[in-house]
Amino acid sequence: MGKASKSTKKFASSGQLKKVIQARHKHQQIRKRTQGKRGARDGRDKSKTVEKNEEDEEEDSEDIAVLNKPTKGKKGISVDDLLGGGFMDDTDDDNGDGAQDEDMDADESDGEEEDDFEDDASFASVDDLEEEGEAHLMELSQLAEKDPEFYKYLQENDQELLNFKPQIIADTDSEDEIADGAEDVEMEDEKMPVLTKKHLQNWQKALLEQRSLRALRKLLIAFRSAAHMNEDDQVLAWSIDSSSVYNKLVVTALRYTPVVLEYHAPYKTLANGKFKPPTQTPKLKTLQKLILSYFHNILHILSQLTDKDMLQLAVTESAKLIPYIISSRKAVKLYLKKCLELWSSAQDNIRITAFLAIRKLASATDESILDNVLKGTYLTLIRSSKSTSVHTLPSINLMKNSASEVFCISHATAYQHAFGYIRQLAIHLRNSMKVKTKEAYKQVYNWQYVHCIDFWAIVLARACDSQAQADNGDKESDLKPLIYPLVQVCLGAIKLIPNSRSYPFHLHVIRSLLHLTKHSEIYIPISPYLVPIITSTLSPPTRPKPSTLRPLDLEVHIRAPQQYLKTRIYNEGILEEGTYLLAEWLSSTAVQGSIAFPEIIVPIVVLLRKSLKGARSSTGNASGKDQGLVKVLLERMEESTRWIEQGRKGVSFSPGKLKEVAEWEKELKAKMEESPLSKYVKVQKKSREKRRKLVEKAREGEDEILED
Repeated sequence: MGKASKSTKKFASSGQLKKVIQARHKHQQIRKRTQGKRGARDGRDKSKTVEKNEEDEEEDSEDIAVLNKPTKGKKGISVDDLLGGGFMDDTDDDNGDGAQDEDMDADESDGEEEDDFEDDASFASVDDLEEEGEAHLMELSQLAEKDPEFYKYLQENDQELLNFKPQIIADTDSEDEIADGAEDVEMEDEKMPVLTKKHLQNWQKALLEQRSLRALRKLLIAFRSAAHMNEDDQVLAWSIDSSSVYNKLVVTALRYTPVVLEYHAPYKTLANGKFKPPTQTPKLKTLQKLILSYFHNILHILSQLTDKDMLQLAVTESAKLIPYIISSRKAVKLYLKKCLELWSSAQDNIRITAFLAIRKLASATDESILDNVLKGTYLTLIRSSKSTSVHTLPSINLMKNSASEVFCISHATAYQHAFGYIRQLAIHLRNSMKVKTKEAYKQVYNWQYVHCIDFWAIVLARACDSQAQADNGDKESDLKPLIYPLVQVCLGAIKLIPNSRSYPFHLHVIRSLLHLTKHSEIYIPISPYLVPIITSTLSPPTRPKPSTLRPLDLEVHIRAPQQYLKTRIYNEGILEEGTYLLAEWLSSTAVQGSIAFPEIIVPIVVLLRKSLKGARSSTGNASGKDQGLVKVLLERMEESTRWIEQGRKGVSFSPGKLKEVAEWEKELKAKMEESPLSKYVKVQKKSREKRRKLVEKAREGEDEILED
C-alpha cells in the first residue's frame, strides 16, 4: 500500500473521514442484505457483487491504514486522537477541500436514495427489530383467551389460517424469503410479481403467531400496491389480478395491523376516557415511518372504496391507529377532514362509525386537536343544515346529537367555542333588528340559524343536565353561564317577526327552549310566546278559508307557504302543536315541580278562557275540535292545580325558608308522574308517535291508507 497523499491526511484531520467510513459501511451492509435476499441471481451478477465488495474492502483498508499511520503534523494525530475529536483545533491550508465536498455530496445523495427506497419498498430497518429479539412467540391456543374478539373474527372469516398444521411452519421461512426476494427484485425487474393468497396466508400466520414486524412490513407494502394499483405514476411492489385477493389483502391489513402495533407499542387509556400516545421508544421510532406511510395509504383508499361494509371496516380499524399518528399534524388534519366528510354525507351506520373516529381524535390529551375537532364538527354541521326536508332532517338530527357529545368531552374547552358561536347568533339578530329589511331578516329566518339554536340547546341541556349534575356532586358545568344569553337570543328571534306566517319558526325555537328547560330544570318563560299563538288561531279575526291542501308538516317548514295562510287546515295544525308544547312546558319539572305552580298558571288560564269564550261567540271561526283541545288542556291544568294545593295544605314553613321549600319541591318532583297534567302529556306523546310512524310508512310506500 502506497504512502498516503497530503490531501488524504488533510481530509483525515478535518474529521470527515470517520463519517465517510461509517456511511460506506452502512451502505455496504444494506447492499449485502439485499444481495443475500436475491438468491436467484445469475453468475454474472454474483461476480460483479464479489468484485464490488473487494473494491470496497480495499477502499476501507486504505482508509483504516491512513487512520493507523501517524501523520507528520504538528501533533502527530493517532487513531484515538482522531476519533476523540482532538484534532478539531488544528487549522491547515485548504488543500483537499474539493475532494471533501465531493465525498460529502456523494454521502448525502446516498442517504436520499436510501430514504426513498425504505419509504417506498423496503422499510428494511423494521426487520432489525426482530433480529434483536423484541418479538415473542404467540401460540394459537392462547389467542382465544387473550383476544377473543380477534379469534372470533378468524373463526368466521379465515378458517384456513386457524387450521395450519405444525409441520408447515418449517417451510414458512423459505417461502417468505422467496416472497421477500420478489419484493426487492421488483424494483429492477420490469414485470411485477403477482400477489397470491399463499403470500397472505404466510404473512397472516407470522403476524398471528409471532406478531412479526417483518411480515407486517411485507403486508403493508402489498397494501400500498392495492391502494395505488390503478395509478400510472406510482412504483408498486406487487401486481394484484384477483378481486378476492384484493379484498383479502385489504381486510388483512386493516384487521391485523392494529393488533400487531398494540402488541409492540401499547398505548394507555386514562380513567377520564382520554388516551396517552405510546411511549417514545427506539422500536416505535423505527416503526413511525411505516405507520405513517400505511395511514396515508388508508386515507387514499377511503376515497376509492365503494363497498359499504369495506368502507365501514376501513374507518373502524383506522381509528385504532389514531394514538400512533397523533404526533403528525398533517395526518390528523387529513383524517379529520375525511371523517367529517363521511359523517355528513354517508349512510347512517358509516356516519356513526366516522363519528366514533372523530370522538377518538377528540379524546387525545392534546388540547389543540380537540379545538380543531370542535371547530370542524360545528362548521360541517352548519354546511349540512343549509336545506332541510323530510329526507335530510333525520341525518341532521343525528349530526346534532352526536356533535353535542363531542362538545361535552371538555366543558372548559367547549366554552370558548360555544361563547363565540352564540355571540355570532346574537350579532346576526341585532343586525336584523336594526336594519329591518327583507335581506336582514333572512340572516335569522333560515334553516342554519334554527339548527344552530337547536344544537346549542342540545349541548347545554346535555352539559347542564340536572341528573348528571347530581351524580357529579352538584358541581356546575362550565357551560351553564351560556344558558342565559342563548335564551335571550331565542326570545329575540321569536319577537323579530310576530306574524302568523312565521309561526313554524317560532315553534322550532320554542321546542329547543323546551328541551333545554326539561333537562336543566331551569325556568324559562315560554308561555308568553306560546299563548298568543294559541289564542290567535283559536279565535281569528276572519273566518278561515276551506282548503283541500294536505296538513302542513311543521317540522320541515320555518315559514308557511302563501297558499296555507288563513286556511282552516293551517290553523288546526298550529293550534294542535301549540297546545301540545304548552302542556309539555307546564308538565316540566321546572314549572309543575314548583311550589308556586297554581300561581304560575293563573294568567295562562285567564287568557285561554277568554279566547275560548270568543271562539264560541264567533260562529264558524273555530271548529269544535280546536275548542275541545284547549278545553281539555284547561281541565288538566286545573286538576293539577288542585293536586298541588292538596299537598300544600300541610306546609308549615313560610315562603322565605328556601331550604324547606327546596326539600318540599324535591318530594313533589319525585311523584310528578302521578299528576293529571303529566298523564295527559304522556297519552298525547304516544298518540303523536303512533301517527308519526304511520306517516313515515306511508311516505316509504309500505301502507297506502292512513288510519285516524
